[in-house]
Amino acid sequence: MPPSQKRARRYDPVRTRTAVLAQFSHVREAVRTLTPEQLALPTRLGDWTVRELAVHLTMALSGVTRNMELPEPAAAKPGLTLVQWPLATADRAAGIDEDTRALALDRPDLDALYGEVAARFEEVVPGAGDERLLTTRVGVMRLADHLVTRTVELVAHTDDLNEAAGLDIPYDRQALAACTRLLADALAEKAPGGSVEVRIPPFAVVQCVPGPKHTRGTPPNVVETDPLTWVRLATGRTQWARELDGAKVGASGERADLSALLPLMG
Repeated sequence: MPPSQKRARRYDPVRTRTAVLAQFSHVREAVRTLTPEQLALPTRLGDWTVRELAVHLTMALSGVTRNMELPEPAAAKPGLTLVQWPLATADRAAGIDEDTRALALDRPDLDALYGEVAARFEEVVPGAGDERLLTTRVGVMRLADHLVTRTVELVAHTDDLNEAAGLDIPYDRQALAACTRLLADALAEKAPGGSVEVRIPPFAVVQCVPGPKHTRGTPPNVVETDPLTWVRLATGRTQWARELDGAKVGASGERADLSALLPLMG
């Protein structure tokens, strides 16, 4: 079945909004504790410091409200489906870097920035319809779909912040689940097929890669990993070989090598 004909996974919009705000709140509480020395630490994201990463995290929400404040696009339907979003992000890096640095220079008080962003999101977003169309950086999307993409931004960058500053920011379960499922579905979109079963317990199982389709019994090609390792692989934070060697990924079968398909996001 072609990717465009697959039945799309459904996400509860209310639970997604709640998860986005919950994860943002976890990050805000951690950012409040950061010392000037921690804020100056390097990150694994190019030459961003922890402070620039913390500023960038606010854009996961402020981008939604900014797009909501623009006129609704004239398109009759979305130009970008949810599972296409991760695959369409590669060309955004330069613009995002420029916007992040400008915001970091303009807003020295991080807690005030986080408070304003959260308050504006809670004011604008809950009253909007799920089918409301937004013009995002990568195309026109439904509001409900765009909010699911925010879980990827928040979870991946929470992991970046934990790694850079030695923090232990928790992951909202619903945010981590939505992030994991979207990235798993994006893999199936990129490499449609049924020869490999990818398991990311407890949140997702997808089949992908062209070849003989598994129907019953033990699949001949299986990949299994945990949600955070999957997020890191899908977003380019780590390498397939490294996680395979470290036993964070299990792969069995001659087709169970996903290294050529990762990362999914640029």
